[in-house]
Amino acid sequence: QVQLVESGGGLVQGGGSLRLSCTASGIAFSIYTVAWHRQVSGKEREWVATIGSGGSTRYTPSVEGRFTISRNNAEKSVHLQMSSLKPEDTAVYYCQAINYGLARREYWGQGTQVTVSS
Repeated sequence: QVQLVESGGGLVQGGGSLRLSCTASGIAFSIYTVAWHRQVSGKEREWVATIGSGGSTRYTPSVEGRFTISRNNAEKSVHLQMSSLKPEDTAVYYCQAINYGLARREYWGQGTQVTVSS
């Protein structure tokens, strides 16, 4: 059974930091691209950052320079270090694992709430 479990969310004051983790089980994690997305209630889900199986990273412009995505394949985990947090970063953050092989496979976690107070 494949599982992605996010953790590390919470309430933080504006300007503060949080570190989200996404831990996988049931998949060959090292070959998966992993992305973080976020969603505010009533709005569409927004892509935040991606780390490829080789370690390449991309960020949405609004978090560039403030967020850092990293992975630890031995621990089957991906982390999102979030700094200089703003109230507009408040959302439920979701982890997505994608395998772009012959048969595309995609898995999602259940989400973790991040709330940034002003």
